[in-house]
Amino acid sequence: MRTTRIFVDQPLRSGKRIALPEDAAAHLVRVLRMQAGDGCVLFDGDGGDYAATIVSANKRGVEADVGARTQVDNESPLRITLVQGIARGEKMDWILQKATELGVTQVLPVNSDRSEVKLDAERAVKRLAHWRSVVVSACEQSGRARVPEVSAAQPLANVANGLASPHRFLLDPEAKDAIATMPAFESDCVLAVGPEGGWSERDRAVLTAAGFKGLRLGPRILRTETAGIAAIAALQARFGDLG
Repeated sequence: MRTTRIFVDQPLRSGKRIALPEDAAAHLVRVLRMQAGDGCVLFDGDGGDYAATIVSANKRGVEADVGARTQVDNESPLRITLVQGIARGEKMDWILQKATELGVTQVLPVNSDRSEVKLDAERAVKRLAHWRSVVVSACEQSGRARVPEVSAAQPLANVANGLASPHRFLLDPEAKDAIATMPAFESDCVLAVGPEGGWSERDRAVLTAAGFKGLRLGPRILRTETAGIAAIAALQARFGDLG
């Protein structure tokens, strides 16, 4: 039977009774029909799962007793930061969801020359909250107990010049180096994937000046919602934990 996992945005402690988040409580009561006495798993992003027992479940909310903590060791040894040109609507949700399932550590959405999505201040705040909820849901489903960081959308140049990793790659179907044959490296890397319209020449110049090297995934040009996910899977297969 599948275990119901719920993210709680507050520090958890064994022996403590807490009120579950409103959205999670509504899902438990209305969709899963869970009742007092049923068990679930809670996590707060500290790398562990907490066994929990529901003590009350009604229209006013759900309370649970937090039980023993179990360390979860399913994070990849390869820490991948995804620099993603903002995609439209469900495409961006798909990217965030699948990247989380595949083990990325961080996602940095960027505005670039060919970005088709333009966010004013109010929409940017709402979109960031939505993106984070997508990532949390993906963690709940995939069993991850550490939640990848998702930053607010920023200009490409700001992000590219603020990264510290020495291993920075720009997906380019015409690049000399391919994921299948690239030299081995350890610990962490940054992967830059363009928006629907791809990187402009100016974008490429910004990335190249920031130390990004071209990396070929295969002989075909992939859509933005395919390219990053395929590249992450390939990198995890070679250097991470997909074996």
